[in-house]
Amino acid sequence: MGSFVFRATHIEGLSRIVPIFSRDRRGYFSKTFEREIFAEHGLCLHVAEELETSSSRNTLRGLHFQRRHSQNKLVRVLSGEVYDVAVDLRPESKTFGKWQGFTLSAENREMLYLPKGFAHGFLARQDHTIVHYLCGDRYDPESEDGILWNDPELAIDWPLDRGMAPSLSARDQAFQSFAAFRRSIEQE
Repeated sequence: MGSFVFRATHIEGLSRIVPIFSRDRRGYFSKTFEREIFAEHGLCLHVAEELETSSSRNTLRGLHFQRRHSQNKLVRVLSGEVYDVAVDLRPESKTFGKWQGFTLSAENREMLYLPKGFAHGFLARQDHTIVHYLCGDRYDPESEDGILWNDPELAIDWPLDRGMAPSLSARDQAFQSFAAFRRSIEQE
């Protein structure tokens, strides 16, 4: 049946994962998470919540994080495709303020593990895209926050269709700049 494949990224703690997958004439079987195996690879996720979103093409969600109850996450796509972005917000990290993007799709079955201390967002690249999350802490609406998706300092290269603006929520349009976030943590 195979085994999980864990792939390191340029940012410490951020991991791409290929799940266990087997197909035969009847269909397929997939194992996407096993706490002990993930822990053996340094990825400790004690699931507090399971979430799912559905998005149309060019919907951009993010860049979200929580100041308290920071959430580590395991993200995968059940239908469609996303460009998934993680931004390191850990002030003590060598990669603080750096981002990395990945194509996650129902076809490639890759997953992304984000440790605590990251902002997260994605751009749906197809209609009817469904994203599934396992979260290591609860949603805390009083501490939710975000950084502008198009912050000039981060300069995330979102793969938007030429001439297209993403579809954003009012909340996501009003997020702070990365510079404002940096100032806020310096004052803590």
